[in-house]
Amino acid sequence: MPDIAPRYWLMIATLGFVWGGTFLLIKLALTGTTPFWLAASRIGFAALLLTAIWGLRGFRLFKDETNWPSLVIIGVLSTALPFMLISWGQQHVSSGFTGVSMAAIPLMVLPLAHVFVPGEQMTLRRLIGFSIGFVGVAVLIGSKAFQSTGAALEGYGRAACLSAAACYSVSSILTRRLPPVDPLGLAAILLIIGSAVTLPAAWLLEGPPVIPDMQTLGIAAVLGLIPTAAANLLRVIVVREAGPTFMTLTNYQVPVWAVVLGAIFLGEELPPSMLLAMTLILGGLGISQFGALRRLFGSPRKLRP
Repeated sequence: MPDIAPRYWLMIATLGFVWGGTFLLIKLALTGTTPFWLAASRIGFAALLLTAIWGLRGFRLFKDETNWPSLVIIGVLSTALPFMLISWGQQHVSSGFTGVSMAAIPLMVLPLAHVFVPGEQMTLRRLIGFSIGFVGVAVLIGSKAFQSTGAALEGYGRAACLSAAACYSVSSILTRRLPPVDPLGLAAILLIIGSAVTLPAAWLLEGPPVIPDMQTLGIAAVLGLIPTAAANLLRVIVVREAGPTFMTLTNYQVPVWAVVLGAIFLGEELPPSMLLAMTLILGGLGISQFGALRRLFGSPRKLRP
């Protein structure tokens, strides 16, 4: 496994914090708008923003070889389809189950990367580390994640959430396998494709948009700027340069930040299992990335006799 530069560790730490805070902002925004239009507006705003910056850079994309079919598939799998699956699935399952589904992404990426990404071999240490991290997330969310809601379509809702996790996993693998490409252009194109799917879907499922109040508009703009535009650019860079397996480390951070920020800003109670969950998550990350961490901090030199 190649060395992971410090800047990539900083990037995934930033992504974990930003995406963890996204749930807080979405909860606030949904008081003034609907789920599909919120998703469509944040993706659309992010697409316009990154496309404008991309245009200033000359609309560079592929450097030599092109692969447009994969690009279209990645655009659908990385934004539009999982957003819609989660929005629909959450109507029939607990929010805890959605969190556990997203935490399963590293376990999905691990075998896919082993087969399809050179240099991303699945080792026993990685499997153990990722499994411990997953257990930590499950402990953090608690038993409510696995309790039945009693909804008639709960089975389909759970399948939708797990399918969304699979979409993110496959899109990461395909992103890594693309030929040399400009990261900014790639992030912009993926959001443009996502907008082309989510905007008609929102209109079809929720009717024409209702102009929300200024607070909701402001939150939607922040969601488009930071966790969608900026974070998707960082995600593309990490997946392309550090690999999809390393990128999945964000999935164990997101629930932690969601719980902590919810407690700080919404007055939600911290679960009593917080300390145990944090120990398991950090321990799992340490085990799975032991080699990279050792190279990052430097192993002690042996004393000469």
